[in-house]
Amino acid sequence: MRIGINALYLIPGGVGGTEIYLRHLLESFAEIEGDDEFFVFTNRETGGGVTPRHPRFATVPQPVRAVHRPARILWEQTVLPAECMRLRLDALLNPGFTAPAAPPCPQITVFHDLQHKRHPENFRWFELPFWRLLLWVSARRSQGLLAISEPTRDDLLRFYRLAPGKVAVAPLGVDPRFFALPRREADPPYLLAASTLHPHKNLDRLLRVFASLRAEAPELRLVVTGVRGFAARQLEQLRAELGLDRAVEFTGWLPREELYQRFAGARAFVYPTRFEGFGLPVGEALAAGIPTACSNIEPVKSIAGDAAWLFPPDDPAAMAEALWRVLWDEAVRARLAAAGPARARQFSWRRTAEITLAALHRLQPLHHHLPRLRWE
Repeated sequence: MRIGINALYLIPGGVGGTEIYLRHLLESFAEIEGDDEFFVFTNRETGGGVTPRHPRFATVPQPVRAVHRPARILWEQTVLPAECMRLRLDALLNPGFTAPAAPPCPQITVFHDLQHKRHPENFRWFELPFWRLLLWVSARRSQGLLAISEPTRDDLLRFYRLAPGKVAVAPLGVDPRFFALPRREADPPYLLAASTLHPHKNLDRLLRVFASLRAEAPELRLVVTGVRGFAARQLEQLRAELGLDRAVEFTGWLPREELYQRFAGARAFVYPTRFEGFGLPVGEALAAGIPTACSNIEPVKSIAGDAAWLFPPDDPAAMAEALWRVLWDEAVRARLAAAGPARARQFSWRRTAEITLAALHRLQPLHHHLPRLRWE
């Protein structure tokens, strides 16, 4: 099977977890034996940096920049279908929400969440109409959809009124490197949070709770790794207002090796999000054996199980207690550190790739049977 991979959305270091997803998915495709050939469509920012060095993989560079989103979307809707025809592709996988409205071959699109439907207040006013239109088109003009969690699948069925058989779940995996990290806690100690600086990540409440904790542990630091998002400026201002400039570090997006080092040295990990499509950093923290506290929302709590201390994200007192437990309660810390890796082993990138390939192999030739675009 000749399979196209639409990686035009990828901005290295600029799209957060969807970059980790794509890189591990392609690496896992390469590890699975078979006759499939993969053609990875990349942009100017990515070049060949995402394509595995494997004889069944080829990079198909496109002269468009993903940072110029309107140009990228226009290219995806016009030139990409022509490229698929030129390469005689049997299927197209769209790993980043958007897909051509007139594909020349069957396609599957991956949805990481439907936050634009669940929490439109988290989007800038000028972006929201495009999110609504483009994702609706993707849902309607793809023969199959993959959701990264059951709650995301439920949202797809609910908001787009799709047939249940059209949407499958392909949970994310955990990078095996996290299981083998040499744990050496830093001195002075730090609490780690891996999160894009977006409003729904609840980092403003985390900063306030952290400020109260430092009254009893003035040596404690907070390190937040992740892409600078919409809330970056407000969070930096709040950090200054709370007098935490020297205690809180926003690192931005880190190279993978440096990220491993930050995980290896953390005393505890926290993930206070209010909304999530999956919650990949929680699995990574569990794999590393870091005592972890996270929100008791789905799908995060299903990932963590009993291997993390759960708290309601909008309850500052509960968050403070959770952080105290994972930072200073040695009995809790020992229990969670032991339970984490076993829990994280339930999530495998190879399994993600197998489910994705199975969905692609189930596709049938188009023969122009895609539904017409009628706004509902």
